[in-house]
Amino acid sequence: MRLLLHICCAPCSVACVETLRGEGIEPTGFWYNPNIHPVTEYKMRKNTLIQYASDIHMRLLVENYYGLREFIDNVYPNYNGRCGFCYRFRLEETARQAAEKGYDAFSTTLLISPYQNHELLKEVGAEMADKYHISFAYRDFRPHFKEGQEKAAQLGLYRQKYCGCVFSEEDRFLQGKKNLITFQKFNNRPERGTV
Repeated sequence: MRLLLHICCAPCSVACVETLRGEGIEPTGFWYNPNIHPVTEYKMRKNTLIQYASDIHMRLLVENYYGLREFIDNVYPNYNGRCGFCYRFRLEETARQAAEKGYDAFSTTLLISPYQNHELLKEVGAEMADKYHISFAYRDFRPHFKEGQEKAAQLGLYRQKYCGCVFSEEDRFLQGKKNLITFQKFNNRPERGTV
């Protein structure tokens, strides 16, 4: 099977690629992550993946598109629904590229994360498979998450602390902090507290 594997980051790819190779599938990696912000984070994750793909002799296609403005335009004002847009945005491009380039199927390393909405990923993958007339190679990679992260740490791969978008960064670093926003009367407008 010729498989185009959307890769969100190098650490998440470790166990996915090993699992697929264990099944006799040699995936081609695909970097397309316009959801990752800020630009310094985007470059760090992309460059780490490029080096890792070279180290493990995996073919990698890079669609170098930093899409902050498009991402914001599409999630505003429903920031809490951003993940659905994000999955669709990335998996549609992966399916389209896979179909155009003659692959048999596509998949994503997002399926390894216990922090992602697995059922929604499956639904979007199936939708894109139908749209582009190509198979979605569904795998539940989650049982390999911990071992993959441990191996990524042993390899010294850059490991990020949040999913990707500025809102997930906010969630990660501010979650549970009290007094993030304090509402005080000042010309009838809320005043933001310090972080």
